[in-house]
Amino acid sequence: MVRVEGVHKRYRNGPPVLAGVDLALAPGGPTVLAGGNGSGKSTLLRIVAGCALPSAGRVTGRPAVVGYLPDRFPAQLRLPADAYLRHLARIRGTRPDPGLLARFGFTGPRREPMAGLSKGNAQKVGLAQALGAGAGLVVLDEPWAGLDAAAADTLADVLGEASAGTTVLVTDHTGRAARLAGARHLRLRDGRVEDAPAPTPVVPAVAIVLRCQDPEQVRHRLGVPGRVEDGRLHLRAVPSDSDPLLFTALRLGCSVESVGPA
Repeated sequence: MVRVEGVHKRYRNGPPVLAGVDLALAPGGPTVLAGGNGSGKSTLLRIVAGCALPSAGRVTGRPAVVGYLPDRFPAQLRLPADAYLRHLARIRGTRPDPGLLARFGFTGPRREPMAGLSKGNAQKVGLAQALGAGAGLVVLDEPWAGLDAAAADTLADVLGEASAGTTVLVTDHTGRAARLAGARHLRLRDGRVEDAPAPTPVVPAVAIVLRCQDPEQVRHRLGVPGRVEDGRLHLRAVPSDSDPLLFTALRLGCSVESVGPA
């Protein structure tokens, strides 16, 4: 078990960021830490991961191998993704998981510098290095940032699988962590950690683009949020409503231009 005992953190002469954090972390379910901007979440995660020292207090029980994803993953690297994962695995004395990148839907080049990757693909490499390290402790700071809907769902599944035998601590501002089964939810407030209710799960939305003779009239008939732009009707709907909505739109004489995640 990883224990955070009386941890304080202050930068130079500024106000305290952490004011006596006590926290016990164990496998069996991920721990999700919430908190406002500037509340000290990233600072606490760096201390738990061993990347920063507290001003006072200590962290005990930290395993030898820690998988850590910072809130701003350094994607502007000359190393290609595959070489980067192999390099970190050698440092840790482990082997990279070759299937994780594919599972997250990585679409970038594996043998070209990571500096050319999109934000989403860079985030997938960061997740692969943290989750594929065979770590006893995984610390992920805003891991859903920049991910497409499919990768975000995959991350929830991977975290659920990993937390059975690995201690997992994550932060999240997207609401995606509400999908994590068996998660413990905490909030960092005024430099201290307290229990928090689970957030309301995010309901995914479907974006639909239609071509209609009279888009405004069709929008009114369908009764869902939407806008008319360049002669096209742009709609948003929950997945369970999308099929009936498309059926009605076709009956009203519209043609479907595209359907995808919002």
